[in-house]
Amino acid sequence: MNVQTTLSIRQAERSDAEGLAKLINLAGEGIPNWLWTRACTEGQTPLEVGIERAKRETGGFSYTNALIAEQHGVPMGMVLSYAITEAPTENPDDLPAPIAPFVALEKLSVDTWFINALAVFAKGQNQGFGSKLLAAAENQARMNGFGKMSIQVYAQNTGAVRLYERLGYHREASEPVRLHPTPPYYTGDVLLLMKSIEGRSA
Repeated sequence: MNVQTTLSIRQAERSDAEGLAKLINLAGEGIPNWLWTRACTEGQTPLEVGIERAKRETGGFSYTNALIAEQHGVPMGMVLSYAITEAPTENPDDLPAPIAPFVALEKLSVDTWFINALAVFAKGQNQGFGSKLLAAAENQARMNGFGKMSIQVYAQNTGAVRLYERLGYHREASEPVRLHPTPPYYTGDVLLLMKSIEGRSA
C-alpha cells in the first residue's frame, strides 16, 4: 500500500499541541527550543512552553494555523501557514539574533500565504509527506483568495531548498544569518522563496 492511499491531512486540534511543538522545533532547526528555554519559568521545560504556545487560539504558532499529515492515524508531519496582510512592525535589530533575518524577510511577504513551518518526523521522511502538506497549504491559500505563497529557509539546508524549488518556488530575497545557536550551526543566508499559484481549490 503506498502513501497515496494511507495518507490523510486534517486540521490540527488543541490535543495535537505536543506534536506540533516537537515538529516546529524540527522545522526551526532547534531555534524554537532555544527561544522557549529563555521563556521558561521555574520548574518548566522548554517543551512545555512550546506546548502552551501551540494551544493558543491566536498568533502565528497556533494549532488553528496547522494541518497534520497522518498515516494509519499516526501523525507524521505538519505545515503551519497563514496569510500575511501587514508587515511586522518589529525592528529586527531589537529581536533575538536568530529570528532577526526571518522578521526582516517577512516584511517582504505582505499579501502572500506564508508557510511558517513545514516538518516531518524522521519515520515519515522521504515518503512525499512534505510535498503533500505544501499542496494542502497552497489549497488553503486559494480558498482564502491568495495567489502567491512565501516560505523562508536556510540556504545551507540544501535538501529543503531543492524541494521548494522543484515545487515551483523561486528565490526572491535573502538576509544574512546573525546567529544559529544550535546544531547544525548554520551560517550564510536565510532565503525568501515565493510561488505564484492559480486556479480554484481542489
